[in-house]
Amino acid sequence: MTRVSVGVIQRNGTFLLCQRKEGSRYGLKWEFPGGKLEPGETPVEGLKRELQEELSIIVGEVERMETQTAFYADGGTFEVIYCFLSNFEGEPKNNVFEQIRWVTLEELRTMDILEGNRSFVAQLSTPRT
Repeated sequence: MTRVSVGVIQRNGTFLLCQRKEGSRYGLKWEFPGGKLEPGETPVEGLKRELQEELSIIVGEVERMETQTAFYADGGTFEVIYCFLSNFEGEPKNNVFEQIRWVTLEELRTMDILEGNRSFVAQLSTPRT
């Protein structure tokens, strides 16, 4: 099973979503930023590394984590660790995505999100402001 750590980044009642590049696997699907954990890496260590690479931000405290399993017929089973955070340094900069966007929960629920994230999104509540 592949382990993945992603950031559920919250600010002013919105979530930061990232769109995969056109032409990539699952191109133009929206997702939370993050990625696969390297051997021996904790979810928080992996999250910090990935968000520095993808968005040029420095993660502060992770407020809580939730884990779900996602299965993709063409990619296998993934353990996805959702790391909630609102404390970070720097303004998110798009280093690797088609685009990044701050969205409300209502907007998020209408977006073309990765299939493996849909059940998680369905149970999300409005972030604090």
